[in-house]
Amino acid sequence: MKMALRRAGIAALVMAAVGVTGSLGAGPAHALPASHDKHVQAPRTSTDGKFLELSIESTTPTTVTTTSTPTVVVKGTVKNVGDRPVEDVGVRLQRAPAIDNAADVRDALEFDQAIFDTVGEFDTVATSLERGESRPFTLSLPLRSTTGTSLEISEPGVYPMLVNVNGTPEYGGAARLDDARFLLPVLGVPSATNTRTSSTSASAVVAPDTSNPVGVTMMWPLATAPSLVGGIPGSVNDPVRLINDDLATELSDGGRLDALVDAVENATKPEIDADNKVRDSLCLAIDPDLVITVDNMTRGYLVVDNAADPTGAAHDGRGQDAASNWLSRIKTLAASMCTTSVPFAQADLAAVGTVAHPELTATAIDRPADIVDTILGVTSLRNFVWPDSGVLDSVTVDTLSTRPTTTLVAASSVDSSEAQLSSRITDTVDALAFDTAAAAAFAATGSNPSTPSYIDEDTAPQLETESRVARRQDALGAMAWSALTPTAVPRNQILAPPQLWSADAEDAGAMLSMLATLIRSGLATPQSLPALLGTQPGATDTATLEYPERATQDGPQTAVIDTAKAQLPRIDALELSLVDDPQVLLTPRSFTAPLREDLLRAMSSANRRDTSILSVRNAERAASIRAGNVTTSVNGLYQAVSVVSPGGVYTLASGQSPLLLVARNELPIAINVNLRVDAPPEMKISDIGPKQLPPRGSRQLTVPAEMNDSRKVVVSFSLTTTDGFQLGSPTSVTVRSNAYGRPLAAVTATAGGLLLFLAGRRLWHRYRGQPDPADEGYKRS
Repeated sequence: MKMALRRAGIAALVMAAVGVTGSLGAGPAHALPASHDKHVQAPRTSTDGKFLELSIESTTPTTVTTTSTPTVVVKGTVKNVGDRPVEDVGVRLQRAPAIDNAADVRDALEFDQAIFDTVGEFDTVATSLERGESRPFTLSLPLRSTTGTSLEISEPGVYPMLVNVNGTPEYGGAARLDDARFLLPVLGVPSATNTRTSSTSASAVVAPDTSNPVGVTMMWPLATAPSLVGGIPGSVNDPVRLINDDLATELSDGGRLDALVDAVENATKPEIDADNKVRDSLCLAIDPDLVITVDNMTRGYLVVDNAADPTGAAHDGRGQDAASNWLSRIKTLAASMCTTSVPFAQADLAAVGTVAHPELTATAIDRPADIVDTILGVTSLRNFVWPDSGVLDSVTVDTLSTRPTTTLVAASSVDSSEAQLSSRITDTVDALAFDTAAAAAFAATGSNPSTPSYIDEDTAPQLETESRVARRQDALGAMAWSALTPTAVPRNQILAPPQLWSADAEDAGAMLSMLATLIRSGLATPQSLPALLGTQPGATDTATLEYPERATQDGPQTAVIDTAKAQLPRIDALELSLVDDPQVLLTPRSFTAPLREDLLRAMSSANRRDTSILSVRNAERAASIRAGNVTTSVNGLYQAVSVVSPGGVYTLASGQSPLLLVARNELPIAINVNLRVDAPPEMKISDIGPKQLPPRGSRQLTVPAEMNDSRKVVVSFSLTTTDGFQLGSPTSVTVRSNAYGRPLAAVTATAGGLLLFLAGRRLWHRYRGQPDPADEGYKRS
């Protein structure tokens, strides 16, 4: 069968090459026959080299309804990208049968050209197209007609469309040189055009089947790549520093984040969404790192000249007003609709689980909701986790199992015997499944398309060959398929764009317009996420999760994870030693928290799945710089607390005189320290216990010492945190005592003993009346 289909594809190419025009037959408007192997793919061009490049610039209508125009119009451009002229350049519009299963929502765009067997006529674009030259084209074809060539679409569905370009390169033969594909959602069929009798059944309006509408929930993510400079501890009054001013552009009029908010504001206006059905189906999914950054920008901020030099030269940022305006709009929206948070900085939860640090895990998973609530003044959903990757590994599941959690993952990553929206993973963890095909199509839209981790590489869309308009059409088709297929299960659909979504105003507006159209037409009903969490039971059996190898490849670098493992215990030890003074605004936690957050930012999944290799490399480089900045910063904080070397030789006044040392603290917070002493055996040093050093100040330490030796000895002193981590560098002190040394004491004792012996002997002889033998030979003068 596959060989026959390949031959059919070759035959189609030959017919296209010799300029066959017109319809090859009215292909069925319903599903392909079961025996028709749709997945045999031919090359997208019939030549080894690329000669022409075809790009779609607009389609009208984007979604066909019963009231839309009955003609499909496609506008685009053909460009000669080869090394020679191409003659007889012509284009035509083709379509394949309506998609009949969920897998083909993604795969249809890679079907063999022979599947697109309902075709229009070739339209000549240019008799000759020189190297580098471009020509626009416009193709127009009725949806259906009883009198002429048409797309033969007579019932609702999602139809794969293809624009085919043929030409004859110099020194070559006629061939198909490129094509462009997109999905056309048909929610209803308007009356036919060019009919002799408009009242016939062949030309009547065909409405969709609304007997079994799908419950629809759409996540609306608001996130960005980490922007705060890494390695700067918290402060009270210092303005924050950003690695660049890209966020100002995103927040300003026409920027990406402005467009995402504007689309929701327009779609939920009372005059447009009077019954709040669109609002009820949406849920804002907000990155806490984004609102932290924007909130800080509203107070003024700096942009560093070099991200690797966080405290170096910087200039004023330009986005303060834009940040204030955007944050105000978000507060208004969040107060009136479902709001949830995503893991901090879109951190890779598998990496967080690998580090296995309780405070880091809490910052990534537990605290985001509190951050969002505090800044926006709302109460967001709790016990809900949407990993940026869309998949969960076993380590993350174990982490989430310590708390009741519902997680949102790709349907393709859940292996369950029951086709339903919700599955039980463990006793405390349930999984909601979002529509994989729609999510992948969303990820392909916008200025910076990406390929999600849950999509196999062999089925990943060829994003680099498709125009933004075509990719937007694919997303609209993916959104509509379940609603147009009453037999598709489950009858609840969660639509989940990527958390870092590069959609512009047109993309965002088109998606929400489709959402509204599906609801207004009766094909879908709004299903709020809070209600979904409260009413969907888990499966009767326990499902398993699949964690693709691609998700591991998309994760952070091993060096970043190793940095986190090395620095987190040091950050904890420092925070434990810092003094929490109620009179001081800067607390130990607020001082050290940005460093932990920076490690999460270094584990961010942002831009790691982009189709642009440069974008991925820039993300990895930014993560490495951020992790390195944290290490440098923590080293600097530890070096900021030390014993000041007295220099020279320290002389003790007596054998039990104390040593006087000076300890310095350059941190903005007081700190408790212990003194560590390394002294030789002949010197005894008493433990002085923990001592508190004032912020940005010093303190004299009186160290009791006992030394019964006049020799010089070297004693090493250093400070440590309260749990033993060394602060600063050790200081060596040379000590000398004025006390008698042991040799001198021995000589003195011996001489004294001899003197006593001689004196005693003389007294003994005198007592006996005997001359002392020592006096023999002595004559008086």
